[in-house]
Order: sequence, then C-alpha cells, then structure tokens
Amino acid sequence: MRSEALKGHLDGLLLAVLENEPRHGYAIIEALRAGSGGTFDLPTGTVYPALHRLERAGLVGSHWHVIGGRRRREYELTASGRRALRDERAGWAEFADAVTALLHGSRPSEGAS
Repeated sequence: MRSEALKGHLDGLLLAVLENEPRHGYAIIEALRAGSGGTFDLPTGTVYPALHRLERAGLVGSHWHVIGGRRRREYELTASGRRALRDERAGWAEFADAVTALLHGSRPSEGAS
C-alpha cells in the first residue's frame, strides 16, 4: 500500500497494536503486517518516528528491557493513549460510514454527520 494512503491513520494504527500489550519496535511492525494481512508492511523509518512523536505527545510510554542479551525499547499505551484510541475509533467509524455511503451512492445511517 502506498504510504500516502496511511497519512492521518498511522498514529491510530500504532495505538491499536499497542492496546493489548506492550511491544518493542520490531514486534509493532510485525503486528501491523500480520493484522493487515500483509498490507501494512512498513519500514522502520516510518514506524519509529511515529512512535517517538506519540511518546512526546504522552500517548505512548517506553522503557528499556534486556531480552536474550539485547536491549530493546518497549512501548505501551498511556491512559491518554487509550482515550486517543477510543476517539480515533469513533472518528474512523464516522468517516468510513460517510465514505461508504458516497462510494455506494447511498445515504449515511441516521445520526451520522
């Protein structure tokens, strides 16, 4: 998938893969790949800057672990990150409903904006 198509959605995707457990960077990349059936096969140069941005925003926290003699930075959602993920999901549902309605020539369900 073209990286332009992910603009505006990468942060939400990263928050989603961190929802259930902390993960180190490579595990995050693998979770994105596996969870999308291979569609989101993103390079580290895309994922790590986004993780650092989320950390600066207080949505993700990190700490170092030594696993098998290697130091790995593990990322996890903060309380603010969980709220942001909830908001991202609500915004996505509204957006997806509107796009689907337009592409299929129907009207959004009642109550949708």
